[in-house]
Amino acid sequence: MTQTLSPQQLLTVQILELTTMEIEDRVRSEVMDNPALEVVERDELPGDSAGEGDVVNEISHDSDDDYSGNDEIPVSTGYARSADIPVGDMLSFGDTLLEQLGELQLTQQEMAVGEYIIGSLDEDGLLRKDISEIEDELLIYGNVMTDREQILHVLSLIQGFEPAGIAARSLQESLILQLERNSGARDLTLQKRIVSDFYDDFTAKRWELIADKLGVGNDECRAAIADIVRLNPRPGASLSEGVGFSRQQIIPDFVLDVVDDNVYVSLNNIHVPELKVNDEYVQMLDEQLVGGNQEQKAAALFLKQKIDAAKGFISAVQQRENTMLSTMRAIVARQKEFFINGGDEAYLKPMILEDIANMTGFDISTISRVSNSKYVQTPWSISPLKYFFSDGITKDDGTQQSVYELFAVIKELVDGEDKNSPLTDQALQEMLAERGYSVARRTVAKYREQLHIPVARLRKE
Repeated sequence: MTQTLSPQQLLTVQILELTTMEIEDRVRSEVMDNPALEVVERDELPGDSAGEGDVVNEISHDSDDDYSGNDEIPVSTGYARSADIPVGDMLSFGDTLLEQLGELQLTQQEMAVGEYIIGSLDEDGLLRKDISEIEDELLIYGNVMTDREQILHVLSLIQGFEPAGIAARSLQESLILQLERNSGARDLTLQKRIVSDFYDDFTAKRWELIADKLGVGNDECRAAIADIVRLNPRPGASLSEGVGFSRQQIIPDFVLDVVDDNVYVSLNNIHVPELKVNDEYVQMLDEQLVGGNQEQKAAALFLKQKIDAAKGFISAVQQRENTMLSTMRAIVARQKEFFINGGDEAYLKPMILEDIANMTGFDISTISRVSNSKYVQTPWSISPLKYFFSDGITKDDGTQQSVYELFAVIKELVDGEDKNSPLTDQALQEMLAERGYSVARRTVAKYREQLHIPVARLRKE
C-alpha cells in the first residue's frame, strides 16, 4: 500500500528540506506571489547572544517526552556568521568591485572613500550605512577627511559597476538602478514610475490601484510589474555566484553556544521575515461572502484560495522551525558531553537517525531531511549535522564508543609507526584488539581508507 501525501504535507516536506539561504529566498518569493501573505515588521532585531537561544541543560538523554514534536519551542533568533572554506584562487566579491574601482582615474582620497564604501556593503551588495556615518568612520578609522558631496560622488561611480543595482542604499534604489541600466534595450518608463512613485503600492501588491493611478490597463500594468519582479533583489549574491568567492561561504542553520555546563541552541533565522495573513484580504473575503451574486461568489473563492495558501505556507514555515529545533535539541542532549568538552571527539557518542527519531517522535525520514545539508555553528567550528551521526563500536568491556574514537586511535598508531616497516591492516587490527577494539581486518581497511591513509607499502620510506 502507498500513502498519498496531501498538498499541505508535501509543502511542509519541501520547506523542511530548505537551508537557511533557501528558506529566505522562498519566503521572499512567496510574499511576492501571494498578496494575502504579509511580512510582519520587526521593531528590533535581536543580537548575537547565547542567552537568547533555547537552553539544553540537565536533560535526560533517554527521555522521549522532552522532544515531542508538539513541544512549545520558542522561535529562536540567534545570529551566525558564515564560515569561510577555501576553494581556490577565484576573485572575491569585494576584490571584483575593487578591480573595477582601480580602473577609474581617482585621487588618493577618492580611492580611500571608494574602498571604504565597498567594504561597507552587506552580503546583498547594498549599502545600509548613512552617508554621515561613513563620513565619521572615514575620519575616525582611516584619518580621511572628506564630505558628503565627495562620498555621494564616489558612491555614484560604484553604482555604475557590474552588476547593476550594486551599492544601492535600499532595495527600491537598487531596482531603479537596474531599470536605468536596461533602459537602452527598450522603454522601461512605466516600470521606473512604478518603482519610483508607487513603491509602497508595489510592495503591498496593489496592482489594480497602481494601474488606476498610472492610467493604464491592468494587463499593461501587470506586464510591467512582471519585469520588475524579474530584477535581482540581491545583486551582491549574484556577483558572488558569477565570479565565485575566494572562500566558499557556509551559512549555518543553527547557532550553538556553551556557557559553563549550559548549551544554548537557536535557529539562524534572523533574516527570515515573520509572516501573517493580510488583514485587508480577510476583510474583503468577509464582505464578498455577504453577497450572493455570481461575481461575489467568484471573488470570494479567489480570496479564500489566496488566504488558505497564505495560512498553509505560514504553518509550513512554523512547523519547519519547530521540527528543526526539536531535532537539534535532541542531538545536543545526546551529545551533551561532546559539546561541553569543546568538541572533543572522545566524548562523541554513537548516534544514528533512529536514535533521534525515537527521542523526538518524528519519522526517520524527517530526521534525515533536517540533517541533510544543514550546518551548526559552535564556538570552535561550523559542522554539518551529519557529523554527529556515526555507527557505534562495542569495546570488549561492553562500553559503546563512536567510530570517531576508533579513527583517532588508528591515526595515532599510524603516526607512531616505524616508517621503514609500516603497520599492515592485520597489524593494526591486532593492536586495536589489544586496546579492546574487536573489529575485523576489512573494517580496519575501510576506516583507514576513510582517513585517506595509504596502504602500508605506500607509506614505507
